[in-house]
Amino acid sequence: MAELMRIGAGGRKKHQRILVAGGAGFLGSNLCERLIANGNSVICLDSFLTGHKANVAHLIGHPLFKLIEHDIVLPLPEFGPVSQIYNLACAASPPKYQADPLHTFKTNVIGALNLLELAELYDARILQSSTSEVYGDPEISPQPETYRGNVNTVGPRACYDEGKRAVEALFHEFHLQRGVRTRIARIFNTYGPRMSPSDGRVVSNFVVQALAGSEVTVFGDGSQTRSFCYVSDMLDGLMALMAAPDTVCDPVNLGNPAEFTVLQLARSVIKTIKSPSLISFVELPEDDPKQRKPDIRRAAHVLGWSPKVSLAEGLAETIPYFASCSQQSERTVVAGE
Repeated sequence: MAELMRIGAGGRKKHQRILVAGGAGFLGSNLCERLIANGNSVICLDSFLTGHKANVAHLIGHPLFKLIEHDIVLPLPEFGPVSQIYNLACAASPPKYQADPLHTFKTNVIGALNLLELAELYDARILQSSTSEVYGDPEISPQPETYRGNVNTVGPRACYDEGKRAVEALFHEFHLQRGVRTRIARIFNTYGPRMSPSDGRVVSNFVVQALAGSEVTVFGDGSQTRSFCYVSDMLDGLMALMAAPDTVCDPVNLGNPAEFTVLQLARSVIKTIKSPSLISFVELPEDDPKQRKPDIRRAAHVLGWSPKVSLAEGLAETIPYFASCSQQSERTVVAGE
């Protein structure tokens, strides 16, 4: 449904020169596309450790798009003035951020520091993609921004969880001490087209497995809950936060508060695809959160934002994308033979 990828909050205002770090990733590439559709000039910065050039291939050659391969852990190249910076640069799936925990932590902290200094130099607004992972395995539900979390600082997820918490502190101090125009979005599970089939999170795992007719693997007994936000809704929220007054500098939850168990999601995916897949249960990973549900009252109040796309609608848009990825992979294998 075309309306799912509508131009959302942020509207057609004065055109900006915008830097998107992590712009070839799932969320970043969709954001680049949306920003250009609104008439903005976009610099897409990506190291391609987890982002894919294919995600932005259709934008290469566009007069408003520039692609630069670079790791934000390293000193930044010269961009010239920018008016907005979106920092989406960090692997978000556990298998990928756990592959190199030290680099994940550096990407979060050193990368954010480099971008904050760039924002200070050009008086640019800068938005940090933080995460619901800052709440760890929460002891309360839903999670409001005032909840300080229950995070294992030395667990397998700590490189990501603690890295994002440290970045929030950096953003807070740059705003207070140096007047940088910061925004912090605590993003809850987001899904949609351009997710990597090997992403490692439940939506991509379940869809890929069900399309192949293989067993759909559920961690634990599947009673743990998640809240799933379709990508177009998340883009609306991010752009609304970027457009908000500079006084909106404290963290804002962005996510869909509709809560589902992981087992419910698995069954829904299998039913939607009409897959013969059976469900199998495997051991629950260490520190896997038992419950995840955003309190989005602050986003509704300060941004006028709330998600519109149901899980059923979002899956109907996402599943064909993964099916096309599978078909492309099969064609590549045949061609290679």
